[in-house]
Amino acid sequence: MEVLSVFHAFLIIEIMCFLILVVSCNHISLKGNSPSNFLFGTASSSYQFEGAFLNDGKGLNNWDIFTHKPGTILDGTNGDIAVDQYHLYQEDLDLMNNIGVNSYRFSISWARILPKGRFGKVNRAGIDHYNKFIDALLLRGIQPFVTLTHYDIPQELEDRYGAWLSPLLQEDFRYYANICFKFFGDRVKYWSTFNEPNVVVIRGYRSGIYPPSHCSLPFGNCTTGDSEREPFIAAHNIILSHAAAVNIYRTKYQKKQGGSIGMVMNAVWYEPISNSLEDRLAAERAQSFYINWFLDPILHGRYPAEMHELLGADLPVFSKFDLVMLKNGLDFIGINHYTSFYSKDCMFSPCEPGPGASRTEGYALRTAQKDGVYIGEPTSVDWIYVYPQGMEKMVTYIKERYNNTPMFITENGYGVEENPNSTNEELIHDVKRVEYMRSYLRALADTMRTKGADVRGYFVWSFLDDFEWTSGYTVKFGLHHVDYGTLKRTPRLSAAWYRQFIANNTLQILSAQE
Repeated sequence: MEVLSVFHAFLIIEIMCFLILVVSCNHISLKGNSPSNFLFGTASSSYQFEGAFLNDGKGLNNWDIFTHKPGTILDGTNGDIAVDQYHLYQEDLDLMNNIGVNSYRFSISWARILPKGRFGKVNRAGIDHYNKFIDALLLRGIQPFVTLTHYDIPQELEDRYGAWLSPLLQEDFRYYANICFKFFGDRVKYWSTFNEPNVVVIRGYRSGIYPPSHCSLPFGNCTTGDSEREPFIAAHNIILSHAAAVNIYRTKYQKKQGGSIGMVMNAVWYEPISNSLEDRLAAERAQSFYINWFLDPILHGRYPAEMHELLGADLPVFSKFDLVMLKNGLDFIGINHYTSFYSKDCMFSPCEPGPGASRTEGYALRTAQKDGVYIGEPTSVDWIYVYPQGMEKMVTYIKERYNNTPMFITENGYGVEENPNSTNEELIHDVKRVEYMRSYLRALADTMRTKGADVRGYFVWSFLDDFEWTSGYTVKFGLHHVDYGTLKRTPRLSAAWYRQFIANNTLQILSAQE
């Protein structure tokens, strides 16, 4: 895209933005809340953005295999090309510069670095690519915020020993992490080991809708798997893989490189459907079987009490060596928050079947409605309900449970289901996305100011429209529209709004320091 056309697009959208009162570009002040190094960014992942799925020595990963199986993706597509950021990253980084972000959250493709895991050679072309990408970010004043794995693993490791069901994968992840720290850590100051491991194990090993497609009835109809046991085995190995990576970073790299390392969790707020004790306990169980499942072992050295009570011997046990490794903890918690649901007790109360209602899910039914009324405004994406109070409550919950460990909002965004009849103006003029971002950022600012939550950054999902997993290209989250025929990027109204928001808050921070 030519620089002039980008400028004109931004100018037109900014004029539109200021003309529309309901989505006024007036900033939500973070003055007094944000340190000068507060990160304002956008987020992505390698499989959803890079494309180039067999270029320059990259090996196959689990999503390459999964998406090529008929019937797995809604629109029959895959991430072979995605939005081709592998080749178009210079253009994308110029667009980021136009918005004014100071950080970009992306993931490294494990199979691009180690096509065969630890059973093959390091792919130097993959190392070279990410070196150039990181250098190009820093040249523009944009900090890389790097995830080691965002759902994807080399298919070789699935074929050899069943991926996360095997403790052997802990050594693979440690080996991979060491390579990334060695080659990139001199310039990367923010590392996250995993993105949403709770989603990985629930969708990969309980419902089976993500690779490796393991499940059993009544949770799903797969050819292999055990929905009541395998999620806990996979989670256990992921937790210990995180501990292994953190241990090597702490002992070998952190002091010299000066970075930090954490984990990113999908964080859904669960509101008790009533004020009864039973429903309040159900909401707590819902969190324990979703986010605390991973964070409690890492920060408290044990699984949540609710999981021990309900699962008994089905819950894996940490050895004395494991517990020593887990003491390395993490430096920050990444929070991917989009939506909220009600939680209804199924332990002490009659309960219809549904998501969350089983023993291995915590006997906490998840529902979006109470007395026929949605918890928040429904959207065209069936799991997103606009409930900005959930941002405040989720951040406060994590702050209080984990002693105000530093937090980053690593994803927050508004998806729109594709409408083939939309006009070009409707595709670009994303008023609802701006309203969503504004309300959630206001809730975040209020939480930081009134609750003292140590939040150090906010990343919009996503920078571009992209491949949205099993939805394919049918759902749009981007600040920029992507024409998948030409790969042309066009900034939306939300890109101009975010640009203005960042500029206003940066000026506030600089003024406060004078």
